[in-house]
Amino acid sequence: MTAPRVAVIGGGPAGLMAAETLLAGGARVDVYDAMPSLGRKFLLAGVGGMNITHSEALEPFLDRYGAGRAALEPAIRAFDPPRLREWIHGLGVETFVGSSGRVFPREMKAAPLLRAWLHRLKQAGATLHARHRWLGWGDDGALRFATPGGEIAGRPDATLLALGGASWKKLGSDGAWLPWLAARGVATASFQPSNCGFDVGWSDFFAAKFAGAPLKGVCLSFTDGDGRSERRQGEFVVTGGGVEGSLIYAFSARLRDEIARSGHARIELDLLPQRELTQVETALRTPRGADSLANHLRRKLGVEGVKAGLLRECTPKAVLDDPAALARALKALPLILKAPRPIDEAISSAGGVAFSAVDEHWMLRALPGVFCAGEMLDWEAPTGGYLLTACFATGRAAGAGALAWLAARQDGSGH
Repeated sequence: MTAPRVAVIGGGPAGLMAAETLLAGGARVDVYDAMPSLGRKFLLAGVGGMNITHSEALEPFLDRYGAGRAALEPAIRAFDPPRLREWIHGLGVETFVGSSGRVFPREMKAAPLLRAWLHRLKQAGATLHARHRWLGWGDDGALRFATPGGEIAGRPDATLLALGGASWKKLGSDGAWLPWLAARGVATASFQPSNCGFDVGWSDFFAAKFAGAPLKGVCLSFTDGDGRSERRQGEFVVTGGGVEGSLIYAFSARLRDEIARSGHARIELDLLPQRELTQVETALRTPRGADSLANHLRRKLGVEGVKAGLLRECTPKAVLDDPAALARALKALPLILKAPRPIDEAISSAGGVAFSAVDEHWMLRALPGVFCAGEMLDWEAPTGGYLLTACFATGRAAGAGALAWLAARQDGSGH
C-alpha cells in the first residue's frame, strides 16, 4: 500500500507541526511556502525574545481565547503548554519561565529552534518547497503554485492549509486566500487587526518629545458599552500618533470592537497604581513653596518624563491647579482612542475561516480532504505565548484529523 501524500501549504508553526504529525502517522509530506525560506514570521516574532507559551494554569490560559475558547480547547488540552515545552526540549532547546510567567527558549531566539525543527522534519522525509506561492485550485481541481520556474500543479491525497492571517504581509501572511475559500462555499469572516496599536492624535509637541517612550508600571482600566470592566497592570509605548505595546494588546480586541460600535474607546490610566488616591492627594497638598508643579510631582510622587508629559497632554489647566482633581487624574487619566492601526501593522489578525466551516477533524465541510490550522481560522488571543500555542496545537490537531480521514478512506475502499 502506497503511503498517502499530503500537501501542507504554509511553513509557519501550524504548518510545520501539522507536517510533523502527518509524517509520524506515515504520510508523505510536501510543505509549500511562498517565501524564500520557511518560518519567516516565526523568526521575526522571536527577534525581541521568543515568547513560546505561558506558564499560567490551564483554565485562565484557555480564557485568553475569548469567543474562540470552545473551538480551540480540545486541541490545546491535547497539546497544552507543558507538552509544548517537552516537545521543544526534545529538539534540544531548553526553556525557562520569565518573571511575567511567559515561557522563553533559553537563548531567547527562534532561530535555533526552527533550525533544529526543519532538520528533524527533513530527516523524517518531509520535502520542503520555498518560493512556492499557492494560487488556489485549477478548473480540474489541482493545486496551483507559482514558482521561480513557472506555474506547477499538484494532486495530493489531502491538503492542509496553514496560511496565516492578514498581518505582516511582507512575511507572507496577506490573506489573499480568503475570497478563494469563500467562493467555494467556506464560511469566512473579514479580517480585522488584533494585538494592534491605536491612534490618539497627540499634539505636535507631545509627539515630538515622547514618541517611542515606554510607560511602565501603569494600570489600564476599560469599560465597554455593555458595562463590562477590566483592569490590568503592565506597560505600553507612546507612538507618534497613539499607543501600542503589551498592555494595549491585552485589550485590543475589545477596544477595536468598541470603536467599531461607538466611534471611539475611552480608557483610564492609573499612573500611580502603588498608591491610594488619598495618599496621592495628601502628597499634592504638601506646600511646594517655590517649586514648579513639575518638580513637585517629581519629588513627591516620582511622576516625571512621559508620565508627566501625558498628564499635561490629557489634563485641562483647571485640573492641574486643583490638588483633589489632579490626584483623581493621576489615578484615572482618561485617554480617547480614535481608531485601530492598519492590519498590516498588527501583530496578528482576527477573522478568517469560521469554526462552523470545519468539522471535528479540522476539515472544511465544503471541501472534503482540505484541512485548516493556525491563524487562518477565526480566533484571536493576546500576546504572551497564546498565539503560538494555539498555532502549534491546531497544527497538530489538523494533522491528526487528516490522518484519520485518510485512514477512513483507505478502509472504505478496501485497501
